[in-house]
Amino acid sequence: MNYKTYMPYDKFLVYIMSMSDEVWERHANPWSGWTRFATFPIWFIAIWSWTWIGWWAILPIVILSVWTWLNPRIFPPYKSDQSWMTRGVLGERIFINRQQKPIPSEYVKIAHLLSFFAFLFLMFAIWGFIQQEFWLALGGYLLSVFSKMWFVDRMVCLYDRMKDNP
Repeated sequence: MNYKTYMPYDKFLVYIMSMSDEVWERHANPWSGWTRFATFPIWFIAIWSWTWIGWWAILPIVILSVWTWLNPRIFPPYKSDQSWMTRGVLGERIFINRQQKPIPSEYVKIAHLLSFFAFLFLMFAIWGFIQQEFWLALGGYLLSVFSKMWFVDRMVCLYDRMKDNP
């Protein structure tokens, strides 16, 4: 398997993010990463609010969608790579750019595995939302977030390994 190539979901995610070099610099600001992370429980509540307020749940979902898009664009560029979150974002950038600069295959494998689990658990969460099964929705959602954070941790390791490797 050629680990420089993208998987189909990679291309889709890169397209959706549509982040320029300047936006990546801003997203690497730890405030961007941590405030985005802080919205995870708010996302859960906004989606679950469908069971309480029906169609009005669209309002907080739209607001959170706008915030999620704006977030990596509103913070100033990062100043140092000392923050764990900054290194995670910079590692993700290295991962995404692996077509231009190959990375060790073990990082590609673990990134795909963790992304798969994040997606799988998110499907359980969505099923829980649809069925209005709170514990299934919450469990799937938390496991998806855990998988995403583990992914970020692996991107920190990738960054630490590749940063001085031109």
